[in-house]
Formats: sequence, C-alpha cells, structure tokens
Amino acid sequence: MDVVVAGSHGFIGSALVADLVARGYRVRRLVRPGGRRRGAPPASTAPLQGSRGAEPAGSTVDVPWDPSVGELSPAALEGAAAVVNLAGAGIGDRRWTSAYRREILRSRVTTAGLLATTLATLDAPGVLVQPTGIGAYGDRGDELLTEASSRGDDFLAGVVRAWEEATAPAAEAGIRVVHLRSGTVLAPRGGAFGRLLPLIRLGLGGPLGSGRQWWPWITLHDELAAIRFAIERPIAGPVNAVAPDLATNAQVIRALARAMHRPAVLQVPRIALRVAIGQFTEGLLSSQRAEPTALRDAGFRWQHPTLDEAARRIAAG
Repeated sequence: MDVVVAGSHGFIGSALVADLVARGYRVRRLVRPGGRRRGAPPASTAPLQGSRGAEPAGSTVDVPWDPSVGELSPAALEGAAAVVNLAGAGIGDRRWTSAYRREILRSRVTTAGLLATTLATLDAPGVLVQPTGIGAYGDRGDELLTEASSRGDDFLAGVVRAWEEATAPAAEAGIRVVHLRSGTVLAPRGGAFGRLLPLIRLGLGGPLGSGRQWWPWITLHDELAAIRFAIERPIAGPVNAVAPDLATNAQVIRALARAMHRPAVLQVPRIALRVAIGQFTEGLLSSQRAEPTALRDAGFRWQHPTLDEAARRIAAG
C-alpha cells in the first residue's frame, strides 16, 4: 500500500514514516526544494510518471512539491491509498507575533488546500487523513466534549476551522476525509511537551497556571496507531485522537513526575508563562475535556489507555 506523507520531517511525521515503513508500506515523502532534513533517512527520488508500484514494500521515495507556489503534480498522489498531511508551522516553535500567527494559519491552509484540490482531480478516491488539533473546541472549562460539540472561537479554534475547511474539495469529490483532532502527544523526547520533560526529570516540574484545565493527551505510539486506523478503517469527519483517561494539566504532570520518582510542586503561574512564551500561553492553558467517542465507537484499541501506563512508558525512555 502506498501512503503519501506531507510534513515527514517533523516530530510526528518522522516517527510515522519509520512506523509505516517497518510495517511494509511504501511511503512517498513530499519534500520541498532542499527540504530533506539533515540526518533524515535517505530515499530514492521518484519519477513522477510511471512510478506507481515501482518501489518495494517497506520503502520510501521523495517526491517534490512546493505549496508556497501551489506546485504539486497529480502524479505525486496518483495510485496512493492514503495521503497524510502533517505539514504546518510549529505551534510552539516561536512566540506568537502577528506575523507568526499569520504563518501558522497560512502554512496549514495552503498545504491542506493544495492536497485536497489535487486529490479531487484523480480517479481513485482514497483517503485524506488531516491531523489538526484538539484546540478546535477552544477553551471550554469542564464541559464534556465529543466530535459533535461546537468549535471554539479563539485563535487556535479559528486555525483548525480554516484548516479543516480547506479539505472540502477532496470531500466534495467523494474522497474520505478524516480530521484527526490530536491532543498533547506524549513521548520520551521531542514535540512541544518534550520541552517540559527535562524539567520534570530534574524535579522542577509542576502544574501550569491553575493546573485545573483539562489536557487531552495521547502517547506517540497511540497517535501513530490512530493515523493507521484512520487510513485502514472506514471512518470520516472529526475524530478526537486522545486517550480515554481524561486528566487535568496538574494530573498529567504529576503522573509523569511520579513515574520518574520526582516531586512536582513548583506551580508555574500564568504571568510567568506569558513572559516566557508570550501568547502561546493561551493555547497551553486552555481546557478541553475531550472524549475519543469516534475512535472508541469504531473499535480502536489504545496501547496506553491510562495516564499511569503512559507515564511509565515515557519514564522508561
């Protein structure tokens, strides 16, 4: 089975490519000019014509695209069973200046739109898996959220709205589209949460803000499994990619600290976070008590369904 992956150089994207290849998929990595990251595994370069099925199972091939100028040959997607789009500027990579907010939105809408419109020109329907974010619901306090809940009205919710709407051409062409609304992805290293782990290991962790905000989470292992599930199973629309064990910010951090045999008592006040990371604080401290209704109803099985299990896995490295 051929799977196209956009954003293959990132935290989740690089792990996904390795996971798919290990399971025998043929992976086409969409790469921008000069885009192969230093240290990334080598891949052959795909001819855009007549390349379908040319690569052996469990292999990768790099295919050029440039979403900034709308450049993507339909042949790059032709014959693929699925397209997974993980491209977009990092939410927590930089301070949220006005310019970077525009880049966060632009980088997602242009890539999703280009993939959707290109897929719509092809004969085979396939599936477009578009991981977005649990921030779709905005800051909702203690309200229990499912995929049927309304979307929020803050910055991140607006980004997710535009991001998901950009995939409309694919859905209108009869392509199955999955909006995988991922929670905080927990892993021993890497990702936005990975920046907190060294502090927790040093005993310097603690609740962020009040600590009472709900933090939907999922381990990297289960995030990858959810993406594969979306590729292989006939689900569509919004899907909350979170663990079933709902927990607050304080509970997540304390569980990790406990698994690492460290204290977690140094509460980080909101004002300190504002000074350190700026307006990204609003995303970090928002509350989404989100349930994985669609995944659960479709029969998905978590490898790490509870917070304590996840914490032990992260602590083990």
